[in-house]
Amino acid sequence: MNLGARIKDLPESERPRERLVTEGADALRNAEHIAILLRTGTKGASAIQIAEQLLQRFQTLDALARASLTELASVKGIGRDKAIALKSAFTLACRMARELRPDSPLLTTPESVADLLREENRFYEVENFQVLLLNTRRRMIGLEKISQGTLDSLLVHPREVFKAAILANAAAIILVHNHPSGDPTPSEADIRVTRDLIRAGKLLKIEVLDHVVIGRKSAERPKDYLSLRELGYFYD
Repeated sequence: MNLGARIKDLPESERPRERLVTEGADALRNAEHIAILLRTGTKGASAIQIAEQLLQRFQTLDALARASLTELASVKGIGRDKAIALKSAFTLACRMARELRPDSPLLTTPESVADLLREENRFYEVENFQVLLLNTRRRMIGLEKISQGTLDSLLVHPREVFKAAILANAAAIILVHNHPSGDPTPSEADIRVTRDLIRAGKLLKIEVLDHVVIGRKSAERPKDYLSLRELGYFYD
């Protein structure tokens, strides 16, 4: 395939859209799928070439999906509108992954919590604090997003955390937030907020089961999450 040629100048058998129709979506390379989202190239560069440049810069689809609108738009040939189209597509993929999860998952371990929310949290560029609402059998009955930004007592107030739990008649909750840096080690603020919410839960008779921090795996970290309960910050 001549990647430098405009897509409309390629033989139909080499155009990404036509190939998807005739050969199926799995036959296309990642760059070709991205080119379909981009729709057009620029003078001197086809949509496929621009897609290849994106993949070369971000290296992996995960890194590309996590890129901000500003980072995407800074790539030559992308711009604001194409960056928005890409971000929208990645967000839909994340939501689809969430829909495919089984209904009312059983959440009895930090691993089960991380498995449930990993895909969603890896796209966030700032810290997002969420609360999983559980029934007496430890099955999820709801998920509430409470705040964005670094955790502190101003952003995460017990009133907001337990309001949804009370309305849903939840027996227990699990606290979850992400660390965009990739390191799930809890900060002093994370620990302080957790202890404040544990105390508030005891007064309201709603048990705080755990606080799971989601990051990313690395050569030094075999797990991409940490549990504050497992680290010893919970006292029964």
